Amino acid sequence: MSEFSPASALETVVVPRASDIGNFEVRRALPSMQKRTVGPFVFLDEMGPAVLPAGAGIDVRPHPHIGLETVTYLYDGSIMHRDGVGSIQLIEPGEINWMTAGRGIVHSERSTPEDRRIDQRVFGLQMWVALPRDREEMDPGFSHYGLDAQPVIEGEGVWVRVVAGSLLGCTSQVRTQSPLFYGDVKLEAGASLDLPAEHVERAAYLVEGTVRVEGQAHESGRLLSFAPGRPVTLTAAGGPARFAVLGGEPLDGPRFVWWNFVSSRKERIEQAREDWRRNRFDQVVPGDTTEFIPLPEKQ
Repeated sequence: MSEFSPASALETVVVPRASDIGNFEVRRALPSMQKRTVGPFVFLDEMGPAVLPAGAGIDVRPHPHIGLETVTYLYDGSIMHRDGVGSIQLIEPGEINWMTAGRGIVHSERSTPEDRRIDQRVFGLQMWVALPRDREEMDPGFSHYGLDAQPVIEGEGVWVRVVAGSLLGCTSQVRTQSPLFYGDVKLEAGASLDLPAEHVERAAYLVEGTVRVEGQAHESGRLLSFAPGRPVTLTAAGGPARFAVLGGEPLDGPRFVWWNFVSSRKERIEQAREDWRRNRFDQVVPGDTTEFIPLPEKQ
């Protein structure tokens, strides 16, 4: 149930759970006890902000996915992506890596040797989008999109990059498998963004500053979920603010999430577990073949 009045556009506020993964902190907003999904988005992690000292770096060893698309978006830093379909791609701030797992893919994400020589600030979001049930077993693939693929809307202290889908009358070139939207928003102090009700499920993840909604202030590190059918206004309070807006049409049925696997069928999750346990994914990540993340005993 919502913790707000029936007339409120604000449905739920999620405080992410934090975990230290060695070099920096990660905050998980989706899935949570209060909110499992927003449109097709089934997972949202904020990584950093953190400064990795010279000699350190990000080292996410090769690991598998099924039934989803991974979305990486950086505010600071860079990461080298490699995957089992042969992709090798550096991602930098404002760009987007969009990987389709489908029936199965293996990938890694690491800092480059050049970045390891210096102190590097790392800050960004990683998300998973569940594939529609009729495309869960589609061929795996990977796409990288630069800044020119994402239209920008500016005016009256508001800056919005339409990263994926359609938002505020603009459409990104990023190819998606289901109706969704994802935008990067920056507001000057006192400026407001009017988020329309055109999408059934909507949320904002606050990454910097404080945002006021219906008279109530919310600090960074919060996921605000909005009620369907009601426009909502987000205002930067006390200084500039930055947040992601995301959502879309509801999923076409429930999804099971275990470790890195997403599926509409429990037995498919079990099959993926056994495939990884028995080394049956049959993919080699170019330039990253000596390590892997083992299947966890518990999740």
